[in-house]
Amino acid sequence: MKKAIAEELAFNFRAHGHLGRVDRTRLSLAQAQMVARTAARTPEVMVKVLGGGATTAKAVRKHLEYIGRKGEVDLLTDYGLAIGDREGSAELPLNWDLDMEEAGAESLLERGTKAVAPRLVHKLVFSMPPGTNSEKVYGAVQNFCREEFGLQHRYVMALHTDDAHPHVHVVLKAMSEQGKRLNIKKVNLKEWRVKFAHHLRELGVAANATPRQFRTQPIRPITLSAYWQQGGSLGKKLPPKHSAEAIRNREEAIKAR
Repeated sequence: MKKAIAEELAFNFRAHGHLGRVDRTRLSLAQAQMVARTAARTPEVMVKVLGGGATTAKAVRKHLEYIGRKGEVDLLTDYGLAIGDREGSAELPLNWDLDMEEAGAESLLERGTKAVAPRLVHKLVFSMPPGTNSEKVYGAVQNFCREEFGLQHRYVMALHTDDAHPHVHVVLKAMSEQGKRLNIKKVNLKEWRVKFAHHLRELGVAANATPRQFRTQPIRPITLSAYWQQGGSLGKKLPPKHSAEAIRNREEAIKAR
């Protein structure tokens, strides 16, 4: 993992935005740049996992047909091969041995060794706000997948531009070529957002990956008077003794002692 990405992932937004915290000089260059992007409301990347329709080869074929718009949109494989027809996309689950994996899972279910059928694939979506260059979004996803999953997990992707925000669908085989299953957790999505934003910036696209809970909150220290003047963390109406004028008078009185 690149140092800049590791530093972003290690950054603690909650601690840095804590009331009165002033150790901003301890931030690395990558962390300071991330804070600046967040303060400037730089466009945020989105990476999400779609649910359902991933436990049978038939369902996977149906999803591939959907993202390929029934042959109207090319599917790009992990080997760089563009598939532009419905027949080609229909063969992918067979090439990935999904039918065999499904049969094996059914056999285990019949023996009662598993409660639910495992996912054969993960259905991912990478997107950016309207107005972002779609080809660069597509390029960033290609670079991300090549770096993150290359020679490990089979995958195929498709760029969709028929919506306001450009987005890329990625179908990722859950079982790796080494026989290790990928179970996606929140920590994976957090890391993938940071990496996706990094690849976009490498292509000249302004992109950021601030955690959802901190995107609309202040990220720089504020004074106590400013904190209460804004209504505190709950945004309630301030009692007279906590008004900005009252706090300012008390602070001036303390300085005059």
